[in-house]
Amino acid sequence: MSIRNYQPRRRDRRGATTFQNIFLYAILALAIGLQIAYPLVHGDALLYVTIATVYSAAGLMIFHSWISYGARYSITYLVVGFFGALLIEHIGLTTGWPFGKYSYDASLGATFWKIPLIVPFAWLMICHPMLIIARRFTSFWVFLYGGIGLMAWDLFLDPQMVSAHRWTWEASSTHVPFQPEIPLSNAAGWLFAGMGLMALLHFLLPKERRKIGANSAAVNIFLEWTLFSGIIGNLFFFHRPGVALIGGLVMGAVLLPYLFTLRMGRPESV
Repeated sequence: MSIRNYQPRRRDRRGATTFQNIFLYAILALAIGLQIAYPLVHGDALLYVTIATVYSAAGLMIFHSWISYGARYSITYLVVGFFGALLIEHIGLTTGWPFGKYSYDASLGATFWKIPLIVPFAWLMICHPMLIIARRFTSFWVFLYGGIGLMAWDLFLDPQMVSAHRWTWEASSTHVPFQPEIPLSNAAGWLFAGMGLMALLHFLLPKERRKIGANSAAVNIFLEWTLFSGIIGNLFFFHRPGVALIGGLVMGAVLLPYLFTLRMGRPESV
């Protein structure tokens, strides 16, 4: 009689290939490097850096989703995330609901439904990380946790883009704290629209990582950098300590519990 040690298949993960990891971290370095350059450039260079930052970060997440979760995940994520975000933006732009009345500047390039194509890619750069966080932290409230995460990220994004005149809102008497140019409805809109998109992605996308695939380290670094740069950038480069405070508190409340579970060594559930 022999005794065999049973190892669940989901635990046998050998990691991505060397080339995949090099390429993954090269894109990560590019995305972070462009964000570092953002407050240091002006004029047309600032526009190019903005566009390149979004596309590189979105590419990072699409590539990570492919080597970590497989082709089905990455293709579904790209299609559903892109067109889901496009639909949300179309409704928001034409009706003013749920974000409030706003408009995009022509400098953002090619459009579809009057929406710059870069905008749905901005959603793609953050939905995958937030889905990873939400799935790890909860099983039932993924849509809520992910929606809050998207709203938290936008508390850093919108002040930066409005200051650069990439988009603008109509004046509103009720605004996001320390952000008089952005109506409070925008934060609520990101919460509810984000909850809907995250619920759809959670339902459609596989939960198991590939047997041979990348872990979440690159995504974690990107999220930690997002929190750090949002606080430091607003404090020392954009001179908006209120944005640093509000964005840091909300984003920190989303991200820190996730990072705590990682440091405590809890096995990954996705």
